[in-house]
Amino acid sequence: MRILVAEDDARLQRSLVKALTEDGYAVDAAGDGGAALYKAESSEYDAVVLDVMMPVIDGWTVLARLRKHKRTPVLLLTARDTAPDRVKGLDLGADDYLVKPFDLPELLARLRALIRRAAGVASNRIDIRDISIDVRSRAVTWAGAPIALTATEYSIVEYLALQRGRVVSRTELYDHLRGEGDDTLSNVMDVHVAAIRRKLGPDVIITRRGQGYCIER
Repeated sequence: MRILVAEDDARLQRSLVKALTEDGYAVDAAGDGGAALYKAESSEYDAVVLDVMMPVIDGWTVLARLRKHKRTPVLLLTARDTAPDRVKGLDLGADDYLVKPFDLPELLARLRALIRRAAGVASNRIDIRDISIDVRSRAVTWAGAPIALTATEYSIVEYLALQRGRVVSRTELYDHLRGEGDDTLSNVMDVHVAAIRRKLGPDVIITRRGQGYCIER
């Protein structure tokens, strides 16, 4: 999963990027609203963490402009905890709202919920026949036995499971699993998929020739 963190407080931005990266996300960052809007419009993200009070373009404006083109889930961050501010953010198209200071586990939980809802998934656990994927703990079991996946293998399985029943192109999968400047997946996607099939069975990920990959319903 790929996240954009738009936060002008450099210390908080670094903290969020570090925490999200450690939690398995590919993370891009922006320090002002202009950069945030450019990145959000030109790249594909599974969610955006958007600070309201930013230089160049404020978060309200970034959100309003983004909603003209994209439905990317947006979690607003703000130090202003008033009903009018919450209403304004939600009316502009925010999916959730978190007031500073906040607990990091709550932010992570809210992001998981936003990503699940966007994919139409109700809970933190996705079951595919005998395979169970826990998106909270990033753990996979097969017939109750834990399966050791690398971080990249897990990310591929999680994304395809959230898009279950839909063919995902190699480009889309690549875009959602890498951060800025990361081209490590460009030539080895098939290698990771082959490793997943060895661990979870040959039929868990279907290749649609010329189209991409799919986990069937």
